[in-house]
Amino acid sequence: MSGIVTGFAVIGLAVFVGWVAARTGVVGPEARPVLAKLNFTVLAPFLLFSVLSTADVRELFSTLLPVYVIASVGMMALAAVFALALRRSLPEATVGSLAAGYVNGNNIGIPVALYMLGDAALSAPVVLLQLLVFMPVALAVLGATVDGRTSVAGIVRGTLGNPIIIGSILGVGVAVSGLRLPEWVSEPVSFVGHATVPLMLIAYGLSLHGQRVLAPGRHRIDVIVLSTLKLVAMPLAAWALARFAFGLDDDQVYAVTVLASLPTAQNVHVIAQRYSTGELVARDTIFVTTLGAVPLLIVVGVLLGT
Repeated sequence: MSGIVTGFAVIGLAVFVGWVAARTGVVGPEARPVLAKLNFTVLAPFLLFSVLSTADVRELFSTLLPVYVIASVGMMALAAVFALALRRSLPEATVGSLAAGYVNGNNIGIPVALYMLGDAALSAPVVLLQLLVFMPVALAVLGATVDGRTSVAGIVRGTLGNPIIIGSILGVGVAVSGLRLPEWVSEPVSFVGHATVPLMLIAYGLSLHGQRVLAPGRHRIDVIVLSTLKLVAMPLAAWALARFAFGLDDDQVYAVTVLASLPTAQNVHVIAQRYSTGELVARDTIFVTTLGAVPLLIVVGVLLGT
């Protein structure tokens, strides 16, 4: 269980530092959009290139991935139906869908996979899937509806020109080619990329100051539903699919259920900030699911751990 404690201690400290910085006036509200832009356009691409360039892309086709895909896409579809039924805009529905099914497979998923499952690489297929499939689709929708890129060519150019996608594609290209980058290239890239997660979490902490989580308003019901889909429905769906539909063994059922129990990724809030859409929903869903994932993962470990 030390992986759970480690992962959430890291996140909690960085978020708390951001909140204190805002609370004491060390950093003003003008810093939030600056940090969001810095993370989205500069730091995150370095991190993703560094992570993906050394990944074993064969893991993308592991037996766990189909289960995760069905569970995740199912939650996203339910979230989209819910949002549209409440007459939310398409950009808001897109952010909500991500909040329901896009998990924190990196800065929480890696330590949890290492200490709960014994292999940090088990989170790699989830990270790859989300970066190379879910994120491009979401960015294409947001680019078309928010930035006005309505032509296919414009959507493709906007998506492929996205710094995060560029970093991901280049990283996968290096991994597929088998090219081993010299240390004078890989180490500087990794060094810059390592700034991403702390600054991302600090920026999230800044956003919490002066804001009441689950405050009354139209977004409260969205957060409650999305958090329930993420923390309850998705792990149950992954467990049921792995056990009964795919007939996986106990270790595999445990692994995919743990991965499905991870909280909503911080990237969702970064994207919401970038497109000024659904920021409160993304922020509060991340907060609720991150807190809720701690007891959830403990329960999964006790019930399914071998």
